[in-house]
Amino acid sequence: MAEVATLAFAAGAGLVGGAMNALAGGGSFATMPTLIALGLPSPIANATSNVSLQPGAIASAWAYRKGLEPIGGVGIRTLAGITFIGGLVGSALLVVTSARTFDLIVPWLLLFATIAIAFGTRAADWLHARVAMGPRALVAVQTLLGIYGGYFGGGVGLMLTAAWGLLSGASPAKLAAPRTLMLATANAAATVVFVATHMVAWTLCLPMMAGGIVGGYLGARLGLILPAGVIRVWTLLVTAVTTIVFFWRAYG
Repeated sequence: MAEVATLAFAAGAGLVGGAMNALAGGGSFATMPTLIALGLPSPIANATSNVSLQPGAIASAWAYRKGLEPIGGVGIRTLAGITFIGGLVGSALLVVTSARTFDLIVPWLLLFATIAIAFGTRAADWLHARVAMGPRALVAVQTLLGIYGGYFGGGVGLMLTAAWGLLSGASPAKLAAPRTLMLATANAAATVVFVATHMVAWTLCLPMMAGGIVGGYLGARLGLILPAGVIRVWTLLVTAVTTIVFFWRAYG
């Protein structure tokens, strides 16, 4: 019975994480802490979380497919290629990071993601009114976010939205489709590395993956009808609570 409850808990976290990724990003804030609570070391939990959310990310990207278009003069295929290579680099960095080092780094990554969610859009609007940036800047930013997505990925969807808003001037609603595709691309790159290096706990990954597929598709459908403010507040709340917990866990 305990094992069944564990698997159900993992599936439920996958459902929530898949929906969060589809709505705004940040799905790993639901899945990675769950896997750690179920006993996995943090790097293994992060890798397992990434792989489990990949099919859900693909489902979300498929649901949003009609909204794909170039960002700031850079084609979707180019952005996807940059993101994939960056994801390979980032996930390779995670493979060589010890569990203790990762535990100390993660709270700061979460804090960075929380700040990006809370102030990223406003900062992007402020900067966009004062600074003009072209395709080269977008490529550089996309490379860094691809690496971040492969290494950790928490909040990378929100960071993509903020960065693209700054560099292209597009609205968050218009960026939902390409953002979801880039999340799926970064996850795909990381999945290749994590599976090849045996960092995936498949017993928990598979039920979480099933939940993530359902959550990813349903979240994308909800994203078409829910107010942006509701999505943002929910994501910020989950991110802030997760950040506090991880700081307490690492430094408390």
